Amino acid sequence: MAKIAIIQFPGVNCEYETARAVESVGGTGEIIRFNVNPRTLSTHDGFILPGGFAYEDRVRAGAIAAKDEIVAALAEEVDRGKPVLGICNGAQVLVEAGLVPGRKPGEVEMALAPNENPDHAGFYCRWVYLRHEPSGTILPMPAAHAEGRFATDDTKLITEIKDKELIYCQYVRADGSGERVYNPNGSISDIAGLSAFTRPVIALMPHPERANWLYQLPQYLVGEWGERRRRARREELMGPGPGRVIFKEFVEAAEKGPGGRYL
Repeated sequence: MAKIAIIQFPGVNCEYETARAVESVGGTGEIIRFNVNPRTLSTHDGFILPGGFAYEDRVRAGAIAAKDEIVAALAEEVDRGKPVLGICNGAQVLVEAGLVPGRKPGEVEMALAPNENPDHAGFYCRWVYLRHEPSGTILPMPAAHAEGRFATDDTKLITEIKDKELIYCQYVRADGSGERVYNPNGSISDIAGLSAFTRPVIALMPHPERANWLYQLPQYLVGEWGERRRRARREELMGPGPGRVIFKEFVEAAEKGPGGRYL
């Protein structure tokens, strides 16, 4: 059974539901504080940085947490082949720490910049549709962020990301097509989740822990998952939701141990 550390920074608010999601796929989720002895990480098989507002998002979202000693220790565990998943604020921490995209580990090569969308400004909280690139399936998932736009001026970096197939999830229409994609934040190449170049690390902006059970889905969703939610009997509502795909994949990677493939 994979032992997953869920790192709780001051201001994080999704750690408990993330732990429950890990346990729903057979892992053990242990919430650990940001100021524990960093050597504690060596006893875990994988790591999740959950959503919230670490250090109140001061300076930039994730910028202060990325400088914590525990993140440096996390990078060492990643070098040993252990997987890391950053969700929303956790994704921001990974980008600010230079772990994603990680072409040159430790260097900040992208930003999760303020949202840009002609339909709204500021914090965005709504269900979106993602194409999970490893499986090609469409996963509805809630987004809740003000700084979720993957951005860079380095066109060569984006070319390399596409060539190496590092886009983990993309914003798409409900039917999965790329036409008139609803991109909630203006993210370059419609990126919702991004894998690191050489390390088992993923930064994902939408919240899979808020879509881990079928009952969490709104009935107005279109597509397969919306139909499944509307047809569900009461006893079926505790069944898996689309977010569970993310956690299952992550925990399976952690169970393989260092050197096991994550994506």
